[in-house]
Amino acid sequence: MGKAISFTAIFRANSLNYGEGIANISELKKIHRGNGDVLTFASRQSVRYDIVRLGNEWFDWNLQTVDKTKGTVQFREDVTIEQSQEMDLFGYLKTGKKSLKRPAVVRLSHAVSMEPYRSDMEFLNNMGLAERIDETPNLANIEQHESFYTYTVTIDLDRVGVDRANKETPVELPVAEKVKRLHELLDILKLLNRNIRGRQESLSPLFVIGGIYPVANPFFLGRVMLEPQNRFWNLKVEALRDVGNTTFGNHVVVDDTHIGYVSGIFHNEAQLQEAFVHTGTVEQFFAHLKTAITDYYGANV
Repeated sequence: MGKAISFTAIFRANSLNYGEGIANISELKKIHRGNGDVLTFASRQSVRYDIVRLGNEWFDWNLQTVDKTKGTVQFREDVTIEQSQEMDLFGYLKTGKKSLKRPAVVRLSHAVSMEPYRSDMEFLNNMGLAERIDETPNLANIEQHESFYTYTVTIDLDRVGVDRANKETPVELPVAEKVKRLHELLDILKLLNRNIRGRQESLSPLFVIGGIYPVANPFFLGRVMLEPQNRFWNLKVEALRDVGNTTFGNHVVVDDTHIGYVSGIFHNEAQLQEAFVHTGTVEQFFAHLKTAITDYYGANV
């Protein structure tokens, strides 16, 4: 039986992803819930973009992999997962007489706010520039939302570094390269950030739950929720405990589940420690995943 990583993380950030605005109003991307709540979100594509951006900045991931020779911008015909960490982890589609498609190995969800949007707006102008030439400033309004966000990552370890989309020339990378790419990905996710409108927002986890499981399944997606209190925040431990009691074959999810959190953020840390044996810091959580990956592949970097 194979192995897969799945974890759900919480981070805190401000106004992460804007959509198509109206007039001089910049609107955040939103989801409307049946209970009336309006949630903002950073799309899966935006999270993927920042992972690849940081992969290039921090680990020199190769981004010289696309062209427009077929009329649309897509990955080059002559580039394989051997030359591209991005194609390896996030898949590709190469169109042509015989199209080649490789599904993503790393699956991401949207990063959805855990607190409802309350129609906060920021009024802007460029007075500082207009005054220099004695002109009237231009005006703009942008929506603002400070919130906790949650998203889920699922990685099928058996498909990392393996590409059989082209049956005539299949590719499989050395074990050491597979481990290296996964370790780099985990370092990126641990310190993930996003550049947007002059700000750099931290998407680094304040809380993370997951582990290495015998099946690629987003166990905690939609199960990590907040209980807002007067002046502090609780996580809904009951929902997490119920997921932990889920079984797959002879495996119980809680046995393979670890938790990492930043102390002082959530008020019911003691409940988390009672419900889950493997609790610690965010650093310890990612260190555990790295060690488990190395052990699974039987190689070191």
